[in-house]
Amino acid sequence: MDLSNLKPAKGSIKSSKRIGRGQGSGKGGTSTKGTKGGQSRAGYSRKAGFEGGQMPLQRRVPKFGFKNINRKEYVPINLSVIQRLIEAHKVDKFDMETYKKYGLASKNNLIKILALGELKSAVEITAHKFSKSAIEAIEKVGGKAINL
Repeated sequence: MDLSNLKPAKGSIKSSKRIGRGQGSGKGGTSTKGTKGGQSRAGYSRKAGFEGGQMPLQRRVPKFGFKNINRKEYVPINLSVIQRLIEAHKVDKFDMETYKKYGLASKNNLIKILALGELKSAVEITAHKFSKSAIEAIEKVGGKAINL
């Protein structure tokens, strides 16, 4: 046995179905595409979500709710996160540059400080919004809450 007489195993290679090569082949005429209609024609492509003329799902299911285009989305930052930064990096002033530096927010984000966790150090925090309990917690330890 050498490379000149290698053959694939018997039955491993099937001949392709020759479509549209005359009536005598048994695959002529409509060429296995059924009769008439878009799918039997060249260049046909079905629209995404098309269900054969049946009312499609996205039109059967009712819409509800709405999106408020004037909504202001705030990035929440908890006092526990601020306390962790104070302990790890000895930060004494929190402003937009600090939030950006430590990956808490990007330059165009609006920031809201929330009171989850405990603040132990007096620190100056600048943000767009504060929860009432966060302001109380900051001022209780001698810190400052400054609104932008």
